[in-house]
Amino acid sequence: MVKSSDILGNPGRGLMAGTIAFFAGYAAVALFGITVHSIAPLLHLTIVEIGWLVAIPLLTGSLLRIPFGALVDAVGGRRTIMIQLLAALIGMAGLILTLHLIYLNSLTASVGYALLMLSGAVAGIGISTFASGIAYVSYWFPQRRQGYALGTFAGVGNAAPGIFTAILPFALVSIGLIGSYIAWAIFLAIMILVFFLIGHDAYYFQLVRRGLLRSDAIDKAKALGEELVPSGSTARSLAIAARAWRTWPLTIMYLTSFGGFEALTEWLPTYWTKYLGISLVLAGILTGIVYSLLTALIRVPGGWWSDRWSGEMVAIVSYLILILGSVLFMTSHSLIAGIISEVVMAMGMGIANAAVFKMVPKYVPEAVGGATGWVGGLGAVGGLLIPPIMAYIAAVMGKPGYAYGFIIFVILGILSMILALILRSTSR
Repeated sequence: MVKSSDILGNPGRGLMAGTIAFFAGYAAVALFGITVHSIAPLLHLTIVEIGWLVAIPLLTGSLLRIPFGALVDAVGGRRTIMIQLLAALIGMAGLILTLHLIYLNSLTASVGYALLMLSGAVAGIGISTFASGIAYVSYWFPQRRQGYALGTFAGVGNAAPGIFTAILPFALVSIGLIGSYIAWAIFLAIMILVFFLIGHDAYYFQLVRRGLLRSDAIDKAKALGEELVPSGSTARSLAIAARAWRTWPLTIMYLTSFGGFEALTEWLPTYWTKYLGISLVLAGILTGIVYSLLTALIRVPGGWWSDRWSGEMVAIVSYLILILGSVLFMTSHSLIAGIISEVVMAMGMGIANAAVFKMVPKYVPEAVGGATGWVGGLGAVGGLLIPPIMAYIAAVMGKPGYAYGFIIFVILGILSMILALILRSTSR
């Protein structure tokens, strides 16, 4: 007989553990994306090769959200996240070893590049902790507090790129490139240990592992306050979520907001330097600190607002803000106007991100892991698709194209607002 005193953890502790895991997993790849331009001269890489080197961890981190998010429903979030973080640490170790061999001239350029690509792809698994972390945290909280919990989780976790963008230049100067990678690997290892010590699965998973039948575990978990119960199978979770039609509007909406967030994190330095002619250092500050951090942190109050006024309503307003920011970018011709545009765009995207994931447990409560995988994984692909489109517009139109390229966000914003309106009209 399992006693209540045998159950470990609580919602607050689950939120803390999940947030730590996502922050650590995202930070590893944030480092790789920033330092790639320091690595490029060592191997005489072309701009295309640099682009693939930056994209590969984002690709694996995005697409692997789908199976890892669903895996939570089968084995629990704790085991899933540990697998992902350990894989990210192995990727970091591979990057350190490869860089060391490159500095020793022990590798040809082609072999060094291939090993960096492979290690970067493995390190990118750390980003996929978003999907498993969302499911892990969701099962700890009731529906009425999902916005707060998931907004806090994603907001703090998504702050990693901005924070590390600010810290990294000082690390590179003081301890060098390889030293910076070693320091980040140590940080990741410590965070893995912290998660291992404080992270526990929600009640249902603990009860099943203690030998209770699924039906008994569900009853006891609900008696302890757990509202959401997983499907119990990775494939089943993905199938259930895929059959729920609301999964797909949410995926498109998330492609606009979070995929757009990742896209602009990559594209804005080019916009600032090529269109407005500012220095790369200032462009990095405006992108990493102003845009990235603001988008991440405003996700926290965005979650609270979604709890209070509904995810659908907050999404409609946030996509209106995003559209406004896009139009401002298209009509901006000065640094001040560009910064105002950036702030408005960050607010719209960050709040929309929170609103979308407030709705995921609401519309697919029986397969949160699978729905999180589809929405988080396919939605993040926008970070890979949008920058090439904006680059093409700039190539065709010349310098004005750097501003007019934001038309893609006007189109996506209008589409997402319409989808949010449809969800609101059918949820009554």
